[in-house]
Amino acid sequence: MIEMKDVSKIYENGAVALEHVSVEIGKGEFVFIVGASGAGKSTFIRLLFREVLPSDGTLSVNGYDVIAMSHGDVPYLRRSLGVIFQDFRLLPDKTVFENVAFAMQVIEAPRRRIQHSVNAVLDIVGLRDKYKCFPSQLSGGEQQRVAIARAIVNNPALVIADEPTGNLDPETSWEIMDIFKRINSSGTTIVMATHDKHIVDTMKRRVIAIEDGHIVRDEAQGVYGYEA
Repeated sequence: MIEMKDVSKIYENGAVALEHVSVEIGKGEFVFIVGASGAGKSTFIRLLFREVLPSDGTLSVNGYDVIAMSHGDVPYLRRSLGVIFQDFRLLPDKTVFENVAFAMQVIEAPRRRIQHSVNAVLDIVGLRDKYKCFPSQLSGGEQQRVAIARAIVNNPALVIADEPTGNLDPETSWEIMDIFKRINSSGTTIVMATHDKHIVDTMKRRVIAIEDGHIVRDEAQGVYGYEA
């Protein structure tokens, strides 16, 4: 699913975000990426959906050569992924239904399929009754549920989440994690960057720890390993 070999990322200002990182993540895994702020977690995540490119090394995601692929092939890579951010990134002038449907409209899915798929994922995240609401009418947890629905509506092989519970209270965070667990149980690979010690320690999934741009720990049933 993900194969990263000897990857480094040095930004134009000389900042070294990652240095000689090698890791493999298989289909169906649930992996937490942990580490202090500035350790390189966000760069690691951004590389996976080609928001940034490595300075050196090789990277394959879901069968795509992320570095060698043409600019025209990038949308096809991203269609096989679902990406979820801490700040939700919903379209404020569109309803819940329209925000989720937009992910299918950009790939020109048939209208009937859009209707069926959007309703199905809104059921999964528990927001079928809010389909006419606008983001401003929702709580933070509900907005994150919409973002998850949008990320999974095209049945991605890989879901990438960057601090998805960072702006949420503990109870809501666990509700969101329950959704991620259900998604993962259906076979979808999940890679999640997080600072949430309690969630990582409780779930006992694979943990990859990054410090100063290096992977310093990779445990099958790991813990957060840092002070909260």
